[in-house]
Amino acid sequence: MAVWALGINHTTAPLDMRGRFAFAIDQIAPTLEALRHNLQGRLARQPEAAILSTCNRTEIYCAGPDYGIEPTLEWLAQSGGVPPALLRSHAYALQGGMAARHAFRVASGLDSMVLGEAQILGQLKDAVRVADEAGALGTTLNQMFQRSFAVAKEVRSATEIGAHSISMAAAAVRLAGQLFEDLGRIRVLFVGAGEMIELAATHFAAKNPAHIAVANRTLERGEKLALRFGAEVMRLADLPARLHEFDAVISSTASTLPIIGLGAVERAVKARKHRPIFMVDLAVPRDIEPEVKALEDVYLYTVDDLAHVVQTGQAQREAAVAQAEAIIDAGVQNFLHWMDQRGTVPLIRQLNAQADEWRALEIARARKLLARGEDVDAVLEALSRGLTQKMLHGAMAELHAVDAATRERASTAIEHFFLRKER
Repeated sequence: MAVWALGINHTTAPLDMRGRFAFAIDQIAPTLEALRHNLQGRLARQPEAAILSTCNRTEIYCAGPDYGIEPTLEWLAQSGGVPPALLRSHAYALQGGMAARHAFRVASGLDSMVLGEAQILGQLKDAVRVADEAGALGTTLNQMFQRSFAVAKEVRSATEIGAHSISMAAAAVRLAGQLFEDLGRIRVLFVGAGEMIELAATHFAAKNPAHIAVANRTLERGEKLALRFGAEVMRLADLPARLHEFDAVISSTASTLPIIGLGAVERAVKARKHRPIFMVDLAVPRDIEPEVKALEDVYLYTVDDLAHVVQTGQAQREAAVAQAEAIIDAGVQNFLHWMDQRGTVPLIRQLNAQADEWRALEIARARKLLARGEDVDAVLEALSRGLTQKMLHGAMAELHAVDAATRERASTAIEHFFLRKER
């Protein structure tokens, strides 16, 4: 079975390129169906597949009878509306043990912008769950991912890889603190109600800002998040008219197009009489039009802009990284050993089935003899002799073969399997 991975991430592709290949969680199942159907025409059969899509990466993992990296890349390029050559210049393609090792490193937080961050593990588990529910996950990928989860758990418990980790949300608070003298006096608006916004709201709420508001397309979900932080809830449609009320705006939605435009921000700055606005766009694709960054009195940061902030403490984690890599290497070797053993499973099943058939025949014969009153010792002797003859019949036939080369090979094999001495 061949295993391969194809992807782009924050180190290989700019934000806008990643935005072209971002899939919301509810898009994953139909996307997997389209991918597998497309690859079925290029490979011997539909491969197993899973898609991981976050703000920092989009990765496709597949397993099939043959490697299909090139058709996978061509399909992904078409889905993002870019030439294959352009995608190839930003993508990484891995196969076999390297693909498994990458999955293990991703799960463990070693391939993240925030080294050692734990959020990626939950995102990977969600991707695997969706693939499984879509019927796209088979034995091979399931084993690989389950083992990656176990390794990630060991890395987190046995090393200090996450001890100095700074999350994107914490980095946003740190940057806001550099702009505003007192975060307890600012008004903060969160746009969206997903996991990233919930994390950001938790960090900002710890600073006790003067006011918190949550704007979301679905009012009910926004209310649920707002209730946790004693925040105001507002409709997304009201955002342009009220943008000027807020000193800090943090946005992360699943929208495929920007929801905060240049014009709305220009009007907000004017209404604020040029008091600064701190904005963080954690969405991929972007929630805030990139031109906003050029406005005076607007401090806009994207996920890529936060990269240098989250690297703080990386030097202290070098030893932990070495420990984590060793744990990952051991996990990958175990997975590859499992993959190698899978090739012998059909033969093992055949051997067990044949042995069970012989055993059943000899037991049936023994029962008949006992029912006729035959001596128990004689019946047991006949049973053991019958089993022995059946097991050795094939070997004896090979040893009596006419061809000398056949006898030579048989002798070597028989000595290995039947005449080994116990150590």
